[in-house]
Amino acid sequence: MNFKDKKILITGAARGLGKAIAIAFAERGGHVAIHYNTSETEAIQTLKELPGENHLTIQGDLQDANKIKYLVKNVEKQFGRIDILVNNAAVIKYHPFVDVDYEEWQNAWNETITVNLLAAANLSYCAALVMKKNGGGRIVNVSSRGAFRGEPDMPAYGASKAGMNAMSQSLAQALGKWNIFVGAVAPGFIETDRVAPILNGERGEAIRNQSPLGRVALPEEVARGVLFLAAEGTEFMTGAILDINGASYLRS
Repeated sequence: MNFKDKKILITGAARGLGKAIAIAFAERGGHVAIHYNTSETEAIQTLKELPGENHLTIQGDLQDANKIKYLVKNVEKQFGRIDILVNNAAVIKYHPFVDVDYEEWQNAWNETITVNLLAAANLSYCAALVMKKNGGGRIVNVSSRGAFRGEPDMPAYGASKAGMNAMSQSLAQALGKWNIFVGAVAPGFIETDRVAPILNGERGEAIRNQSPLGRVALPEEVARGVLFLAAEGTEFMTGAILDINGASYLRS
């Protein structure tokens, strides 16, 4: 896959999966805008690790719709265009029904839906306007197997990713006539620093054994799925949701 001179905006790219996606695009010639909110130090370090040149970091609170609009305009100003948007940023809030009060329940839902779904919708809208006037582009959304199997300890997360899937398919239908293609990847657990405490804890072995491969995904494996959907030649896969969970959850 060749992304030479493609201009790519990746949200939540300072660390973890977002960082792996940024490196994968940069290795193939892309110019990457690394979005972050509070992880400035990590974003700068990721920038230093990217091969190639003409990359940048950009800060933005995705809970603020006006800042999202400014963020996209700023990337367009610096890059001249946006060819690919990867909606990777997400929050995970544990809020089991029996363990939280009503205020905690509301806060978990409000923040999760705002960052995971509404921000992705707003970013897609703003980026699609840029893509439309430049002849097209790609939007790849990072969903989750939790959209299909349910997430009893963090129902807002599962709901936000189910909404992202529906949004991806709706946008694929709405934007295809402008050569803007939309897809999603739906991974299970990924071996990142954010989930390391869980994988190294008492639940780790059971989680790994959910897959017949006896492990969870590497960030680089999920990144390859993102690049696949963003690559030229996959246009007729617009609207697709690509499972990357090691057969830990199979949907019909």
